[in-house]
Amino acid sequence: MKVLILAGGLGSRMGEETTLVPKPMLEIGGKPILWHIMKTYSHFGFNDFVILLGYKGYYIKEYFLNYYLHSADVHIDMVKNETTYLNTAAEPWKITLLDTGLQTMTGGRIKRAAEYIGNEPFLLTYGDGVADIDINALIAFHKNHKKLITLTSVQPEGRFGALEIEADQKVSRFLEKIKGDGAWINGGYFMCEPEVLNYLKHDESVFEQEPLMTLAAEGNLFTYQHNGFWKCMDTHRDKQQLNTLWENGNAPWKRW
Repeated sequence: MKVLILAGGLGSRMGEETTLVPKPMLEIGGKPILWHIMKTYSHFGFNDFVILLGYKGYYIKEYFLNYYLHSADVHIDMVKNETTYLNTAAEPWKITLLDTGLQTMTGGRIKRAAEYIGNEPFLLTYGDGVADIDINALIAFHKNHKKLITLTSVQPEGRFGALEIEADQKVSRFLEKIKGDGAWINGGYFMCEPEVLNYLKHDESVFEQEPLMTLAAEGNLFTYQHNGFWKCMDTHRDKQQLNTLWENGNAPWKRW
């Protein structure tokens, strides 16, 4: 089963960092967040990726074209003009790097991958969110309801702590970073039947708008509720938090 990863957005909320590289190439612990996402899928045996490129997509192409160089020691014989890679850490990945256009919307990017998907179910997520999700459980849930698409829903942490205040203004309990307002949001990590592609009409299709709304109205959209760790790298602060977790050896999404 192929894994599609949306990696073409501008990432404008990251500020200056994404003027140099696309957001999926921003690093956690010295590796692009895109690599972390791929390692999660690979942990469950899914190694055939279609990466949907757009903004500064050539950086992602160059990274994977030179993956051995990035992850190995190198011996160079200048006389013989020979290069030998030493201590390589190869991944069992097949990767299609698909340029889907600079201004193409999310649904349009997915639509452009139709010929690479064929008439088969596929997995799909965004190139900026990590989670300790059980991909096998997601797939089992999807197969059980027998509809067209499953969206993983999550409850992100609130940005601030909360106080429980009694009538006399005494604080009875302090809660640090509770789960938002209890609402479930789109956390990515979809499983889709190939018929989902029929709901994507053109490059301007925004996957999260008309296509998902129509699928929901038809009763074809179900959600797998993930109660574990999930975090999107949406701001510089998010990036710092993810790096701190990694550096402290407390990265919940690292299941490999």
